[in-house]
Amino acid sequence: MENKIKVFENKQVRTVWNAEEEEWYFSVVDIVSVLTDNDYQDARNYWKVLRKRLSDEGSELVTNCNRLKMKAADGKMRETDCLDTKGVLRLVQSIPSPKAEPFKMWLAQAGSERRDDKEND
Repeated sequence: MENKIKVFENKQVRTVWNAEEEEWYFSVVDIVSVLTDNDYQDARNYWKVLRKRLSDEGSELVTNCNRLKMKAADGKMRETDCLDTKGVLRLVQSIPSPKAEPFKMWLAQAGSERRDDKEND
C-alpha cells in the first residue's frame, strides 16, 4: 500500500492506495476536519460521536470502515479509520457542511488520479 497526502482547500487528507483493490482509502478524521473546519482533536471527537450514532442506526458505513496505517502528525505510522471513495461519499452525506459539494468534486478528481496514472504507463 502506498501512503500519499492530498490537499483540499489547504488541508491535508491522508490517503492510502490499495493496488490489489485498485482503490484509494481516505482518513475519516481528516475528512471530518475538512468538512467541519475543526482541528484534529475536535475532528476525532466529532467522528467518535458520529460513529456511535451511525452504528446505533445500523449504518453499514461504520462496518465498512477499515483501520489502516497512516503517518500521524508525529511522523509515526498509526492505525486510523479509513473509507474507500464510496464510503467517503456516504460520510459526506452524514455531515452537514457547505463544503460537501466542493469536496465531492475534489474526491472524484482525487480518486481518478491513480487510475489515470496507471492508464498512462
